[in-house]
Amino acid sequence: MKKVLIILTLFIMVIIANALLFKNQLQRYFFAPQTPRGEIGITTKEPTKPPETNQSDQQRPEVSDIEVVAENLEIPWEIAFLPSGEMLVTERPGNLLKIGLDKTVIKIEGVQPVGEGGLQGLTLHPNFEQNNWIYLYLTTKSGNNLINRVERYKLTNNTLIEKTIIIDNIPAAQYHDGGRIAFGPDNKLYITTGDAGQSNKAQDLNYLGGKILRLNDDGSIPTDNPFKTAIYSYGHRNPQGLAWDNQNRLWATEHGRSGVLSGYDELNLIEPGKNYGWPDIQGNQTKPGLTPPVINSGPDFTWAPAGAIYYQGNIFFAGLRGETLYQYHFENKEFKTHFFQDFGRLRAAVIGPDGFIYLSTSNKDGRGEINQRDDKIIRVSPKIFE
Repeated sequence: MKKVLIILTLFIMVIIANALLFKNQLQRYFFAPQTPRGEIGITTKEPTKPPETNQSDQQRPEVSDIEVVAENLEIPWEIAFLPSGEMLVTERPGNLLKIGLDKTVIKIEGVQPVGEGGLQGLTLHPNFEQNNWIYLYLTTKSGNNLINRVERYKLTNNTLIEKTIIIDNIPAAQYHDGGRIAFGPDNKLYITTGDAGQSNKAQDLNYLGGKILRLNDDGSIPTDNPFKTAIYSYGHRNPQGLAWDNQNRLWATEHGRSGVLSGYDELNLIEPGKNYGWPDIQGNQTKPGLTPPVINSGPDFTWAPAGAIYYQGNIFFAGLRGETLYQYHFENKEFKTHFFQDFGRLRAAVIGPDGFIYLSTSNKDGRGEINQRDDKIIRVSPKIFE
């Protein structure tokens, strides 16, 4: 009897050990952040030392070059700076934060933080000092249905007044909600929208999902829009970053396929009226009338790219699942990675009035590993990238 118990115990231990091994393999395959490798005509410089001791192919920055300026936040999505130098930060559960010497919390009514939705994009009007207008992209409800919309408010004495709906009934879902908004050099409002899980409708010009939209500041349609509607470009899956370079060209980051077949994340150069191919082409594929990305992550690596900025000939963009800040020099086509797994998931990337780069973490969004005092906003000196 004793021998039977010993054999049975050993058998159970073997089963448990194999189960744990299988679980770890699954976690690595489906959830582990991955470093990128570009495909289209780019030079990729990846770490040759462990990430914690290597900063791309550069020396590690001084501690003074990197500073946490806000912490204990709840899934910060976007950052904008007031003329006073104070930060405005959206938190996905529905809070607008004003951060200076202290922190003021302004609750945005009607926000539905479902899945990837909630309070997302934020931008100031180009003439904010005269009109105090701010714009918010958020997920809310229309009857029993989720929708995304852009709202405009006047910010006065830590209070939002004069709510105006700029555009309504943008498709929403648990996944693929887009959400980045920004004013371009032409003073038009640009809006990224996800396909809301309806892949084929990214090709439908009667569907606002899977598009980049362009509007006047009051929500009206600019007369020079390519389709005489709000749509500026189409065939997008889930674009989440916008940046204009020194030639006033628009760049956009975009999430590629997900799940078991993750990969093919994109950096696109956006032109009016063009079709960027989702779901008909991915990666290096081409078809007549469809525009492939400038670079993509390939089939085996995932960036999950988010906020983007232009800086000295480079497009920098934050990576969520990639847990990396990416750098693409569009003249010499060199691609670099920074901060791999140093901070976890990165979402917002903006340049502050001090010329520093500000990044937000998104480790509390249900997909990251929560670090001490997450989520954070991190201030980075751009000199470390020179």
